[in-house]
Amino acid sequence: HARAPARFDVSGEIVLLEDQDRSLWSRKMIDEGLALVDKALRHQKPGPYQVQAAIAALHARAVKPEDTDWTEIDLLYSLLERMQPSPVVTLNRAVAVSKVRGPEAALAMIEPLEDRLSGYFHFFGLKGGLLMQLDRGDEARVAFDRAIALANTAAEAAHIRMHIDRLMKEGAERAAQKAR
Repeated sequence: HARAPARFDVSGEIVLLEDQDRSLWSRKMIDEGLALVDKALRHQKPGPYQVQAAIAALHARAVKPEDTDWTEIDLLYSLLERMQPSPVVTLNRAVAVSKVRGPEAALAMIEPLEDRLSGYFHFFGLKGGLLMQLDRGDEARVAFDRAIALANTAAEAAHIRMHIDRLMKEGAERAAQKAR
């Protein structure tokens, strides 16, 4: 709830966490949440909810996206995977892995999940993004097309179309450079 005002732009498009205007976040709500997380973690036996709260706290404490402690988030997701094994937890961890060890390592983590997440929008959105970072444009386009087909909202579909537009623009720029 603390980040709600920053999650969508004025036209209703999704704004990714790393692109959100953090000045719009409710510092009061974040401070209250952080105090609760600190209190819960003092019990020395965190459960899955405390681990999830600790992950959220690391995002909230980062004043700028580049201040995010992705290594710690990766470690916390690793702990959460052991507590509550789930392909979605692994998918979320892959985002942190991509920031710490690169898109290739994250892609290797998520590829075995494809059968279990074949109907999950976020799987194909992340896969497309990782493939795009690896300059595997054709494969990224296939993943993005699947994500659009699975989108639950118009905002999700529009967000993926933005990635496809960027992919097409980059492809056209590369083709123009080769033609010179």
